Amino acid sequence: MEKKIPMRTCIACRAEKPKRELIRVVKFGEEIKLDLTGKANGRGAYVCNDKECIEKLKKGKLLNRTFSCQVSDQTYDLITEEFLGQQK
Repeated sequence: MEKKIPMRTCIACRAEKPKRELIRVVKFGEEIKLDLTGKANGRGAYVCNDKECIEKLKKGKLLNRTFSCQVSDQTYDLITEEFLGQQK
């Protein structure tokens, strides 16, 4: 029997992809950060592993709606920096 592949939807482009192809952004308490392991505690949201979706995330302030709270520009900048850092 085939193993079921967990699917998730990118909050930026709304594309449904296998969980492993997406990056998880997690909110735990007041902290919001990238979860590269996919196992951190907290509320998770998924975004495609490409620059366009990361830019859409920041431009549209999509985490504000997803996590129902105000997310600072500084947090979006940190997420963008961390994403670009792990691309190398």
